[in-house]
Amino acid sequence: MKLHEYQAKQILSEFGVPTPQGEVVSTPADAKAVAERLGKPVVVKAQVLMGGRGKAGGIKLANTPDEAAHAAESILGKRLVSPQNPQGLVAEKVLVEEAVEIAREYYIGITIDRTLQRNVLMVSMQGGMDIEEVAAQNPDAIATVAIEPLLGLTDYAAREVLYAAGIPQEQIRPLSALLHGLYRAYIAVDANLAEINPCAVLADGRIIAADAKITVDENALYRQKRLESLHEASLDDPIEAEASRRGIAYVRLGGDIGVIGNGAGLVMCTVDEVARAGGRAANFLDIGGGAKADRVRQAVELVLMDPNVKGLLFNIFGGITRGDEVARGMLEAFATLQVNIPVVVRLAGTHAEEGRAMLQGTPLIPAETMQEAARKIVELARGV
Repeated sequence: MKLHEYQAKQILSEFGVPTPQGEVVSTPADAKAVAERLGKPVVVKAQVLMGGRGKAGGIKLANTPDEAAHAAESILGKRLVSPQNPQGLVAEKVLVEEAVEIAREYYIGITIDRTLQRNVLMVSMQGGMDIEEVAAQNPDAIATVAIEPLLGLTDYAAREVLYAAGIPQEQIRPLSALLHGLYRAYIAVDANLAEINPCAVLADGRIIAADAKITVDENALYRQKRLESLHEASLDDPIEAEASRRGIAYVRLGGDIGVIGNGAGLVMCTVDEVARAGGRAANFLDIGGGAKADRVRQAVELVLMDPNVKGLLFNIFGGITRGDEVARGMLEAFATLQVNIPVVVRLAGTHAEEGRAMLQGTPLIPAETMQEAARKIVELARGV
C-alpha cells in the first residue's frame, strides 16, 4: 500500500527525520490560509500516487497566499498525466509547505533485496532523479549496504554507505542520524520501500526530507490499523481498485496486450515473453488456482476495462487443475461476454491436449507454447 507524500512525511517526522512545515488541504481557500500561517513562500504539491508530478503540472511555487490559492485551484480536481503514469490520476488534495532554498540534493532509500534476503540501504549523490534512471545510467553512483536483521542499522554501516557514496565529511554525522530515523520508520510501519528523494541540504546547512515515499507491505496491514485507515481507494488506479474488491491480483502496466495466467511467476514470465515478441503487456493478472467460469469472466472483465487492450493472452498451466476443465470454464465464461479482440490461449500440463481440442473452432485461438502464444497475440493485436 503506497502512502502519500504528506503521510510519509508525518511518519518520518515521528522518528526524528526533519521535514518542511506544511499542511494538506483540499480547497484553494484552505491553501491560502496555510500560506498565511506559514508567512513565507510555499510550494503547492498535488497528493497523488504517481511519479512525475512536477512535469505533469502538479507542483507549483507560490510567493504569496493569493498565489497559493491560485496554484491549488489549478491543481485540485485536475487529472495529472505523466510518462510514468499515462492514465493519470485526479488530484483531490494538495500539500502546502514552506519553500526551502536547496543547496544540494541526495537520494536515500531502504528496500528489500530478495537475493540477499536483507533490507538494503541505498545512498546516492544524484538526488532528485528517479533511482531507476540513476541505476541504469550510472550504477556506480549508488552506494549500498545490506542491513543485518539481528543488528539492525548500525552506526558503522550508516557511515560506511555514506562514505562510499562520497558524502562530504561535515555532513556524515547529521545524515547518519537521518538514516537511523528512516530505518526506524521503515521497520515500525512494515514497509518494503522508504525513500527520501530529494534529501535536501539547505543553504543554511540543515538537512531535511524535501520529498518522501513509503510503501507498506499489505500483508502486514492487520497490525498496522492506523495505516490501513489512511488508504484512499478513490486515488488508486480504478481498475486496480476494482480488482482488489474482487480479490484478484491485478497490476496495470500500460501496454496493449492483456495477460491472464495462473501463478505469479508464470504471469511475470508471460509478460516478458510478450515483450520479447515485440509487444507490451497491458497488465499483470494472476487468476490463482483453478479457472472456473465465474473467475475467468471476472478476470476478463477487469482486463477489458482498460480501453487500450487490443489482444488478450491466457497462459494456464494445469497441475491439479485439468486443462479440459480450464477450457470448459473459458468457453462458459466467454459465452456470457462480448469480446471484440483476439484471444490466444496457451494450455499446458494435465489434459492440456484435450483442452486445446475443445477450443478448436471457437474464437479462442489455442497455442502449444508460451512463445508461440506471445507471437500470435502480438501479431493479431497489430492486425498482421
